[in-house]
Amino acid sequence: MRFSANLGFLWQELPLADAIHAAKAAGFDAVECHWPYEQPVADVRQALEQTGLPMLGLNTRRGRPGQNGLAALPASVSEARAAIDEAVDYAEVIGAEAIHVMAGCAEGSRAHDTFLQNLNYACSRTDKMILIEPLNQHDAPGYFLKTTDQAGDIIEELARANLRLMFDCYHVARTEGDVVARLEARLSMIGHIQFASVPDRAPPDHDALHYPSVFDRIAALGWERPLGAEYRPDGPTEATLAWLRAYRGSVGR
Repeated sequence: MRFSANLGFLWQELPLADAIHAAKAAGFDAVECHWPYEQPVADVRQALEQTGLPMLGLNTRRGRPGQNGLAALPASVSEARAAIDEAVDYAEVIGAEAIHVMAGCAEGSRAHDTFLQNLNYACSRTDKMILIEPLNQHDAPGYFLKTTDQAGDIIEELARANLRLMFDCYHVARTEGDVVARLEARLSMIGHIQFASVPDRAPPDHDALHYPSVFDRIAALGWERPLGAEYRPDGPTEATLAWLRAYRGSVGR
């Protein structure tokens, strides 16, 4: 089993380039990030080249406070497409494999149609993987994309080869319950898997969701890409990595 450090949460006190080096030193196999746009792209690319770590993905911008994304907002189509262009251009320079297009806080048929139009634009803009991620309503109230079923319907409706589901075990557990059942149901359309403890979004070494069993099942299903550690450290990141040492030695081997 291989793991990716989500540098939106882990080592977030460091510049992104330094965080990439910290992830390498800690034993991660890949990295991913949220919004790297204020970081010098040349520095990020150099850090990735020096460490040999792949950058799995990044997010489109959230927009203004309270929007939490732009792609499903009917009045923000030009902003959403500018954010997609920005993400694609940054991803091209650093070699990122995927772009998470954030839907934003919206509802209704117009939001649905707008989201599909912007996703079509994103899929046409690049051959990179385009990801959509359902967010739970406890952490992201009003977010347009709420469940894996809703995301699956959108992926099936658009039928774009590079449009995939980002399956976050934490969000799914808080919204839909049985993480393994939902993962198995949507496996064919999943592009990336993330995790954190439930309900505190801390390291995956405690909670109602037993991650050794979850990771065992993911491995048994033939999943080969690194799993994304997107949790909030409850102290220095290095002090929260006992789970990484344990799972790397025992899961999926």
